[in-house]
Amino acid sequence: MIATEYKWLVLTVTTVGAFMAAVDENIVFVGLPSVLHELHASLVEGVWVIAGYALSTTILLVAFGRMSDLFGKVKLYILGFATFTVASALCGLSQTGSQLVFFRLIQGIGAALLLVNSVVLVADAFPSYELGTALGLNFMAWNVGAIAGYTLGGFIVQLLGWRFIFFVNIPIGAFGTLWAHARLKETRQAVSEKFDYLGTILYSSGLTLILVALTLEGSSLSLILTLLFVGILAFLIFVAVEKRIAHPALDLELFKIRLFSAGNVASFLNSLAYNSVPFIVTFYLQLVLHLNPLVTGLMFIPMEAVVLFVGPISGRLSDRHGARGLSSLGLVCNAAAIFWISTLHQSSSYSELILALAFFGVGRGLFASPNASSIMSKIPAESRGVANGVRLTLVFTAIVISVPLCLVFMSLAIPYYVLTQIAQGTVTTISETTAFLIALRYALHISAVLVLLAIVPSLLRGQSINRTGPAI
Repeated sequence: MIATEYKWLVLTVTTVGAFMAAVDENIVFVGLPSVLHELHASLVEGVWVIAGYALSTTILLVAFGRMSDLFGKVKLYILGFATFTVASALCGLSQTGSQLVFFRLIQGIGAALLLVNSVVLVADAFPSYELGTALGLNFMAWNVGAIAGYTLGGFIVQLLGWRFIFFVNIPIGAFGTLWAHARLKETRQAVSEKFDYLGTILYSSGLTLILVALTLEGSSLSLILTLLFVGILAFLIFVAVEKRIAHPALDLELFKIRLFSAGNVASFLNSLAYNSVPFIVTFYLQLVLHLNPLVTGLMFIPMEAVVLFVGPISGRLSDRHGARGLSSLGLVCNAAAIFWISTLHQSSSYSELILALAFFGVGRGLFASPNASSIMSKIPAESRGVANGVRLTLVFTAIVISVPLCLVFMSLAIPYYVLTQIAQGTVTTISETTAFLIALRYALHISAVLVLLAIVPSLLRGQSINRTGPAI
């Protein structure tokens, strides 16, 4: 039995990591137009400042999840804190768009170590009938960081410049690294199995090739198709290998657990819209309504404040009544909010946008912690690392794809080179602004449809009763 005091210590330590990661992710959204302008970076480089971070995080989640089961979660969590902190300093020192993209890739390695272990540490520390509540509080820290990120992002970019949006992570990361080293301890013995190097290489290579192909805007069709083919082939070989070895990097048997598979499918579809909304709204506020970064950041606060309020409540309710209804309702709210945002135009009031974003926050708050609790609730303790790695891999894969997909959908309405000029602030005519709004609506409508599709697996997940506690 884990001491009650320690489970709350684990929750407190992991919230610092969640807070730091959220601050950094959302700060980048608000500061992106300034980064493009000062570094003379292209729109593709701007997309990779966001997508590159998520890409390096995504391809390493399953490997790091398996490593945490084999070598210990605490060691890797501390290493993640240190890596993220150093990479943040390097991002702030970047002199070109390419340098910033490279250092964001390193930052993503640290984020992968943090993310894959934080939920597992919480899952190990709390009994399953309290897991929804604990994850709700953990996600609440993420949303506090998101609020701080939007606010600090606008304030810092306006007064100090975009470089300090990365420097702000240094004191938080240094504190988190030292605190985790001093207070965390391994609560479960590491699994004595061999690490599946071949499976890990095949999986990482296949996922990398596929994600790179999906983010190569403007490249030749033959190159994109070649990368997709080789990536899919690597995945097929990976599946064949994993079925034949004793200790696979990814236990495919996990997908036979209904709560696990259905929750992950719903999460993947919903996450395709997760990054697209702040990405689109940021450009709408700064390039259509001509607001500065500070005001842009302030506009996002109601959305994150609502998530902050709703998240812990939904986690608590899911412990008592199950995740299916809450998660599905959250998806309905998300889709409705995205359709609402798509109706905005040059003359829309700030209050209308704030209400739409707040409603989007309601959906996020209702969906996140109940869905994560449902996914993790029936996973054996010795497989939680890799299971959480799979969960996060699907989320981050969708995040990596979401922004490039936005550009693809937007380019259906307006040429890509015009999108680049508008993003850099060099085109401001009324006709082009109108075309830009139409392009934004294309992306938002398709994102909303994807969220609606996520309702199907969410409803089909079913519910189970935990023998040691309430329904989960």
